[in-house]
Amino acid sequence: MTRKLGTTGPTVSTIGLGAMGMSDFYGPADRPESIATIHAAMEAGITLIDTGDFYGSGHNELLIREALAGKPRDKMVISVKFGAMRDPAGGWTGFDASPAGMKNALAYSLQRLGTDYIDIYRPARLDPKVPIEETIGAMAEMVKAGYIRHIGLSEVGAETIRRAHAVHPIADLQIEYSLISRNPERDIMPTLRELGIGMTPYGVLSRGLISGHWDKSSGTADFRAMSPRFQGENLDRNLALVEKLREVAQRKGVTVAQLAIAWVAAQGADIVPLVGARKRDRLKEALGALDVTLTPADLAEIEGAVPKGAAAGDRYDKHSMAMLDSER
Repeated sequence: MTRKLGTTGPTVSTIGLGAMGMSDFYGPADRPESIATIHAAMEAGITLIDTGDFYGSGHNELLIREALAGKPRDKMVISVKFGAMRDPAGGWTGFDASPAGMKNALAYSLQRLGTDYIDIYRPARLDPKVPIEETIGAMAEMVKAGYIRHIGLSEVGAETIRRAHAVHPIADLQIEYSLISRNPERDIMPTLRELGIGMTPYGVLSRGLISGHWDKSSGTADFRAMSPRFQGENLDRNLALVEKLREVAQRKGVTVAQLAIAWVAAQGADIVPLVGARKRDRLKEALGALDVTLTPADLAEIEGAVPKGAAAGDRYDKHSMAMLDSER
């Protein structure tokens, strides 16, 4: 099963693999299991893998290079985000989507990935110091030069999408979207559909919160400790929503995670959910969502269990939310 990313983007598998957690943010990385998971995804027909040059400060790209070694390059669509800058301690030092910064980041990504081109290249955020037209214009030069096949965007709002698309066709927008993160439905998704741009949502399980595997004993020893949705009464309210979703999933004979992923995929043929499976068992479960067919009655029942706007707490802390053009 495949879907095309917008009118100008590549054709990819119905579900993509988000590799971030294999290198960063969710505790220690497990290299052998990560590579085995990537291989299992490929064997299952997944053709889209998403990364960022700042995931593990290059670790993720090197991991993907190792996993794809000896595999036909044209069988995989590699999506890379750039712009976020790190220090040696893993801290965040700023964001650079200037033309020179982009070309520098691209050069290093090509080397780390061991490839001559990147299928979809995108700034991870809007750089407040650089007009989006300058960033996309420089990326268009790299398309002409053959280093980039398609240009994507990430976490930007409708106005920025229009401005970027006017400079060069945009293949897809990457943005958080799930049963409990539905803000894109207001202005962003209608804009994407008007312009013929695909969507590759991440966080479809809200960082595990609505996976059906999370409970209060799971703890937040990783970056989720800073997420308002995982804190105090917010967590209690959100886990109560998960239990309502679990009831629907049990009646359907599927897991909570499969139901949540299938719901995202059911929102349009122009949507390719990214699943951040770090292990083969979680990947196998996620792939089961491909076999889930949701009827109008199912969708209504899901909506009743988790109404739009029912989630408690923002998806990022205040500082990170302020950096999101998509939330303005």
